[in-house]
Amino acid sequence: QVHLVESGGGLVQAGASLRLSCAPSGGTFSMFAAGWFRQAPGNKRAFVAHISWSSNTIDYADSVTGRFAISRDNAKNTVYLQMNSLKPEDTAVYYCATARTLVAGPQVGQYDYWGQGTQVTVSS
Repeated sequence: QVHLVESGGGLVQAGASLRLSCAPSGGTFSMFAAGWFRQAPGNKRAFVAHISWSSNTIDYADSVTGRFAISRDNAKNTVYLQMNSLKPEDTAVYYCATARTLVAGPQVGQYDYWGQGTQVTVSS
């Protein structure tokens, strides 16, 4: 069952920006450690960024460092992914995930709840 909902994806040209949002589907639970992952056709789900509950720990995949920024607003129970300078290689379905721990990392298995994904397509 889907526990999280992502929004903000779309079709953009290379160099454009998008901001993705993630929140519980029914607002039924609080998000602790959170992460963003992406999956392109034929590929496995890959780590993009993660953030601890307090925002004190933030890490990015090498491929997005300097271009993407993960953040959160705990009062709104929402996690964001700001994506700048988008490249065609960023094209994928982007998934939000949250863990039951305060801090998590880059591995899919560390996360307990996932969204349905939002499509991001970057044209050249």
